[in-house]
Amino acid sequence: MSRRTAGAGRPGRDAPGRTWQDGTVNPAGESDRPGASMTLFEAVGGEPTFRKLVDEFYAGVATDPLLRPMYPEEDLGPAADRMTLFLMQYWGGPNTYSAQRGHPRLRMRHAPFRIGAAERDAWLRNMRRAVDRLDLEPEIASTLWDYLERAAYFMVNVAEDPAADA
Repeated sequence: MSRRTAGAGRPGRDAPGRTWQDGTVNPAGESDRPGASMTLFEAVGGEPTFRKLVDEFYAGVATDPLLRPMYPEEDLGPAADRMTLFLMQYWGGPNTYSAQRGHPRLRMRHAPFRIGAAERDAWLRNMRRAVDRLDLEPEIASTLWDYLERAAYFMVNVAEDPAADA
């Protein structure tokens, strides 16, 4: 049995006969333990859940005075599509993002934008609201949030001097 398919007859919270995350999740969204049978992508319901997450996130970005100016496109749709494809791939869904855009190179793609603590925190506020609206199982929500939080901190590209604000 593939690690990407559900194991028949296994107890689980997410769908009858399915389990999620018997071990740790690797960057492909799969468990590193043999016998694990479901990616986070599958556990949350696949593409519709990631589309909802990203749509909720960008609804907040559209009115956020700090984040909205960072998006050069008038329509946030293309940015939402890119983020959706990336997250789906990261968590074990189709590799459409890489097929269309190549390696994610997240820091390189975000380098043209000033991302400091304020931008990071605004991004996290909008993403937290979006994650909370998904009504995920706590363990899944925690795993997803842990990744998103780490990613937000990783994108910071402006060293700020706390003494400068004093």
